[in-house]
Amino acid sequence: MMGTVTFSNGTQVPALGMGTWNIGDRADRRAQEVESLRAGLDLGLRVIDTAEMYGGGRSETLVGQAIAGRRDEVFLVSKILPSNASRQGVAESCRASLRRLGTERIDLYLLHWPGAVPLEETIEAFERLKAEGLIGAWGVSNFDVDDMADVHRISPDGCLANQILYSLDYRGVEYDLLEDDRRQSVVTMAYSPLGQGGELLRAPVLARIAARHETALGPATPAQVALAWVLRQPNMLAIPKAASLPHQRQNVAAADIVLTEADLAAIDRSIPPPRRKVPLAMI
Repeated sequence: MMGTVTFSNGTQVPALGMGTWNIGDRADRRAQEVESLRAGLDLGLRVIDTAEMYGGGRSETLVGQAIAGRRDEVFLVSKILPSNASRQGVAESCRASLRRLGTERIDLYLLHWPGAVPLEETIEAFERLKAEGLIGAWGVSNFDVDDMADVHRISPDGCLANQILYSLDYRGVEYDLLEDDRRQSVVTMAYSPLGQGGELLRAPVLARIAARHETALGPATPAQVALAWVLRQPNMLAIPKAASLPHQRQNVAAADIVLTEADLAAIDRSIPPPRRKVPLAMI
């Protein structure tokens, strides 16, 4: 059964969403990618995450096509480049994203990573967008503990989410950032929760654990175990990409997996958690 996460403004969404990095880049895949996003909505997903950077806006345009006529079903997230995060740049970028998305409002607008524009200026611009009704809320992405301290100093209650790289390949945030986000009532969004390049999914420990579990689609796969491992975290919203209908169904079925204490212990022995602070990873 799929869990949920609740943002500090009271909005509740399924803990599994849909990422769109590298979606929209190829015309020959467009119909398949739109079908995948719409199928995710049919299967009960709500969160679709995109960014102005993805394909130079092509991802947002494809998302707009996918959600046409279904906007009320979607919790829409997009991100602004730090180079555009000035007072004027925020307003211009947001309106450009809205045009590409074919909507009048972005539910959650994120600063893609820390940049040179003073954070006070960016947050002030975000709050102005909220007041105008162009965004419902704002947050950040790729912010570590010290960065988040700056956010909370400027706006103690304004930031709803922190989107970060988190998977079995990148466990460093378990040392301090995940708990810091929970303590501050900031939802952590995990991008690339299945790792990079497929090497993680060939890990023998994941194959052994998958053999012990079933999903609605049949025997579990290593990828589903890796996703279930991320989803087990409280306060965690995972946004894997699924560019095809079968992949989307596999992601949704991962929510059927309840990892046991023995499973988690086996994973920790094979892929140990961090024992010290490490720099925040991002891709």
